[in-house]
This record gives sequence, structure tokens and C-alpha cells, in this order.
Amino acid sequence: MEGILGNLLIGFIEVFKLQAVTFSGITMTLPFNIIMCLIGCLLGTLIGVLPGIGPVATIAMLLPVTFNLSPIAALIMLAGIYYGAQYGGSTTAILINIPGESSSVVTCLEGYQMARQGRAGPALATAAIASFFAGCVSTLVIALFAPPLAEVALKFGPAEYTSLMVLGLVAATVLASGSLIKAIAMVVLGLLLGLVGTDGNSGVLRFAFGISELADGIGFVTVAMGMFGICEIIANLEQKENREVFTKSVGKLMPSKEDFKRMVAPILRGTVLGSALGILPGGGALLASFASYTLEKKVSKYSHEFGKGAIEGVAGPESANNAGAQTSFIPLLTLGIPSNAVMALMIGAMMIQGIAPGPQVMTERPQLFWGMIASMWLGNLMLVILNLPLIGMWIKLLTVPYRYLYPSILLFMAIGVFSISNQPFDCLLMACFGLFGYVCVKLGCEPAPLILGFILGPLMEENLRRAMLLSRGDPWVFISPSKPISMGFIIASVLLLVIVALPGLRKKRKEVFVEET
Repeated sequence: MEGILGNLLIGFIEVFKLQAVTFSGITMTLPFNIIMCLIGCLLGTLIGVLPGIGPVATIAMLLPVTFNLSPIAALIMLAGIYYGAQYGGSTTAILINIPGESSSVVTCLEGYQMARQGRAGPALATAAIASFFAGCVSTLVIALFAPPLAEVALKFGPAEYTSLMVLGLVAATVLASGSLIKAIAMVVLGLLLGLVGTDGNSGVLRFAFGISELADGIGFVTVAMGMFGICEIIANLEQKENREVFTKSVGKLMPSKEDFKRMVAPILRGTVLGSALGILPGGGALLASFASYTLEKKVSKYSHEFGKGAIEGVAGPESANNAGAQTSFIPLLTLGIPSNAVMALMIGAMMIQGIAPGPQVMTERPQLFWGMIASMWLGNLMLVILNLPLIGMWIKLLTVPYRYLYPSILLFMAIGVFSISNQPFDCLLMACFGLFGYVCVKLGCEPAPLILGFILGPLMEENLRRAMLLSRGDPWVFISPSKPISMGFIIASVLLLVIVALPGLRKKRKEVFVEET
């Protein structure tokens, strides 16, 4: 325990460290990392409040900005955007019955009904309190469990890493909604796209079809912005903008004593459930919020009120989605494996900064690792302080029509992509991926598995080659008794595929997909 407290002290010192910042020729000494945390939380809340602009698209747009930031400042800001969006998403879910974030879908069911009854204030306060408590506890979970996991991961060799990445990709396809075949196809396509460019070993140009601009491969930012940013814009332009905003019924914010009594148990259950499910690849906030709502509906004494404005239906899912969002950093920080699309973008940000994701981050860059964890506590505190007083401003933002927002979003995306390589070809490629992503959504193919495959493809190829070289071409090295960890990952991957292929689960996946679409 003393070691963890010492490491957290290192993290807080890093976060509060004063840095010299030059702006317009004027040099100032500022706590720059705290400022980046504040900016990330504000941006996260903003894009959570505005329907149609998710954290994935926002982080993809801001990746070029991270070139000019230190690694710790860049990751603190991007992390703040992610968990800040979980806070902001509940505001639109409660006030206009539109989830600002996918994980806030469940909050619509009870939060909107509370708003219709004139209890929008207590609903918003409940969401903020639940989010704050879950965020603090799940950050403590990261601090406690990440170090031992990283120590185990340091024993991994190329075979273990290859098998772990196979498990991550299989889990991502299994936990994705809709057709299993389509999810696998998207992962495979992502793996193939990741191989485009010059082979690092032989120096041969592959899969470039004679296009010289592809010699360095397809840019991660280009794919992410197209598949999530442009695709999201096209999808949102199809939606009608008839919004009923409860601006006059917010009223008193603080919940009553009875509300506090009813929300305590759901918050505790949601925090535990979300913390556990967030670690799963492909799980995270969305899976946690749905699971929490289902659990509360079964165990609550007030189950007859569900669908009519039960406060448990706000407290449980909101605590679960924030806990799930933060514990999804555990596989990223300890193993270098993204558990969802946002974590895949975070790995991209680490690579941009020249950091190889994996367990060595904790040992080689302890200030980065523990500074990021310490920033999460500060970020959660900032979000509570910012969100409740600024509810009036968020309500006004909700009245801005989306048709006025998307041109500026497109412009910033084009500038961001062009600024990386100064090639118009990348902007064209981004537009192509945007159209392709929209077609995929219409066909029921989720973009997230493709991004995970694209990120993990080159890493998996590199470790696969190393494992085959060390074993002198023996493919059985991955399931050899001498490699028990690798064998365990491969067995778990096969079991996951077999389980999800069972008729009962296949039917359930189809039902979930129909509900989401």
C-alpha cells in the first residue's frame, strides 16, 4: 500500500508541476497539465451534451493537436474528453430524451420521465453524484490493480503478446452487437488495412496499388476521422431535429432525503458492476450501463416505478457507465491492448508521441502512468464543479440546430488531417473512409472492430514474426505447454467464439442489434 501511495504522490506532483508556456511571445509559468485536464473535461462535457458529436470523433479530430503537446498533457486531455463525455451525455438524455453519448441511452428511460414530472433538477444532480462517486472509486481500482497486472505482463514474450491480441480482437467481435460474421469481417479488413505500406523487414511496398502516397501506410488519424467523424455527420443529418427541451422545469437541483436513500445502493452496485465490465475488451461504458439498468430493475423495491421515472434507473446506469469508462484504461495502460474504439485512439495518440504501448510504460515512464491516474481524480472533481452550475448554458447549447454545427466540424477535421502530412490526398482518403463507414453502418457492420484491427494489426504481425523466428517456424509455439499463458489466451479465444455461436446467444445478439438500430 505504501508503494501505491508513493506512486500516486509522484502522479500528483507531475500533474501540479509548473511549466513555462510561451503564448504570443509572452512566457508564463503555469500548471499546464491541470489546464489540459480542465480543457479535456470541458470539451468532453460539451460533446457529451451536443447530440451527434461523440468522444471518438472528437478525439480523432484532436489527434493532430497532440503533436505539439507533451505526452502526459496530451493523454490527460484525451482521457478527460472520454470520461467527461459520460457526464455530459446524461444532460441531453434527461432533458430532451436524446442520449448525447451511446452509454446514456438507458438514462433516457427514467431520466426523461423524471424531467416530464418536473424533477429534471434532481435527475441531473443524481447523475452528477453517481458519476463522481463511480469515477473516484474506479480510479482507485486502476491504482490498485494496474501495477500487479503490469508485473505479470512484463513476463510476456512475442508468443504471449500475439495470443493476447488475438483474444482482444475475438472479444471485440464477440461483444459487438449484430452479426458475428460481419464483426469478424470488419476486424479482418482492419488487419489488412494496417498492413498497407512498406514492410518493415524487407522494405517491400505492399498493398499500395502503385499509389506513392501510401508508401508510409494509411494514417491512423485519417481512418479514425473518416470512419467516426464524417460517418457520424452523415448519419446525424438524416435525423429530424424536433427537440422538446425542458428548460423551465429544471428548478431545484438537490435530491430529497428519500432520493438519497434510494440512490445509495444502486450507485454502489453500478460502480462495482461497471468497474468489472469496463476491463472487458469491447465492453466499457455501454455494456455496463445496460447491465446496471437490468440489474436494478430486478432487485429494486421500486421496480413497479421503472419506466415512470425511477431514480434508481438514473443512479445505477450513470455510476456504471462512468466506472466502465475509467476501468477500460486498465488493459490499455497495463497490456497495451485497447478495450474499445476510444482506447484504440488513445494508443494512436501514444504512438504519435513515440511511446510504445504496453507494460513497460509503467516502469520506463512512471510520471506518465501515475500522472494520468492522478489526473482522473482531479478531472472527476472538476466535472462535478463545472457541470451543475453550467446546466443553464448546456440547455442553451441544445437549441443550436445541428445543420449549423457540422460545417465547422468538417472544416476542423480537414485542417487536422492536412496538417499531419500536408497532402491533399489524406483529405480525399478521409472522405472515402467516411462514405465507407456510412455504408458499413447501413449494412449493420460496426466501425469499432475495424479500428481495433487496424491498430492491433501491425503490432500483432511484428510479434507473430518474432515468435515464429524464435521457434524456428514452429506454429505450435502458441499452444505449447511451455507457453501456458499463450495457450490460455488461445483457448479463451476459441471458447468465446464457440459460446457466442450457440443458437440462444446468437438470437440475443440479433435482438440487441435491432433495439440499437
